[in-house]
Amino acid sequence: MASVKLTNVKKVYDNNVVAVHDFNLDIKDKEFVVFVGPSGCGKSTTLRMVAGLEEISDGTVEIDGEVVNDLQPKDRNIAMVFQNYALYPHMTVFDNIAFSLRLQKMPEDVIYNKVTNAAEVLGITQYLMRKPRALSGGQRQRVAIGRAMVRDSKVFLMDEPLSNLDAKLRNQMRAEIILLRQKLDTTFIYVTHDQTEAMTLGDRIVIMKDGYIMQVGTPTEVFEMPENLFVAEFIGAPKMNVLRTNMIKAGDKYYVTPFGAKIEVDGEKGKLLKEKNVEGGEILLGVRPEHIVLAKEQGEHAIPVTLEVNEMMGSELHLHVYTEDGTRLIVRIPTIDLTPQQREGMVSGAKLYVTFEGKVMHFFDPETEKNLLF
Repeated sequence: MASVKLTNVKKVYDNNVVAVHDFNLDIKDKEFVVFVGPSGCGKSTTLRMVAGLEEISDGTVEIDGEVVNDLQPKDRNIAMVFQNYALYPHMTVFDNIAFSLRLQKMPEDVIYNKVTNAAEVLGITQYLMRKPRALSGGQRQRVAIGRAMVRDSKVFLMDEPLSNLDAKLRNQMRAEIILLRQKLDTTFIYVTHDQTEAMTLGDRIVIMKDGYIMQVGTPTEVFEMPENLFVAEFIGAPKMNVLRTNMIKAGDKYYVTPFGAKIEVDGEKGKLLKEKNVEGGEILLGVRPEHIVLAKEQGEHAIPVTLEVNEMMGSELHLHVYTEDGTRLIVRIPTIDLTPQQREGMVSGAKLYVTFEGKVMHFFDPETEKNLLF
């Protein structure tokens, strides 16, 4: 197995467009790291530099302590699974999986054992004699993964492998990749634009924007303590509500005053504000939709809103509401928390009160968009 280290890695194209800026990351042996971000953020380019499919403009890539900048992809001992499967249409599934082994001139009995073992792990044994055109998208992706598995590579690279699948298949394949990772117990670098994949698969997540790393952390860290507003809004669905409001420091206590309400910042967040001696003033206040609750009655903690759209999602309602000044918020309410009468009352134009606790708030500088607690 192997560790991967990227030091000051940069990618500049011929027209002086910088795709990746000064990328630094240490990936431990057997770690599953996910690069995530919007289209054009540089995540696939970074992966391709690790694979040797893209030339490195500056910096170094090391695999298992060896600098591989000048090594051909075939000499880096990596396996890659692509978005479009890249299967040979004229070959059977067996021959597709066995292709790289035959290039290495392995004995046929060894090839047979490796291919059949991989097929059994992936649940595609019954398809070994079929051609790719006779397979579904999910089955083709399993074949592509099997072809990578049999190589016994040090590092597994996966470039948006599930993006061509429908939602149901994506969920199924995501679970299968988790199981596969447990069986292979190797180092994975996985690229996706889907934050759900990133959160469920990764030991650590690398969130990228415009070629820069915005934050590196565990799924829990990036969700509960985003370093900046971009990460806060990118991670989580629906995305975080962000309000421009004021923070008041009164002795050892802090309050925020969104839309005339006055809510104390308590718990760990309040302690951190005090430790960092954060001053009051205008802030960007972030609150996730699932952390906003219906208020039982009007009071200093309650914010009056009007319901615009009610999305029934099965186990929860997504309420699109707007405040008196027209600011729009999204509120996630578990349906089990509502009485039948309350559900019937969730119609367009309904007047509601919402609130949230101080311990769930996030605070960002309105100019730098950095988290005030970092």
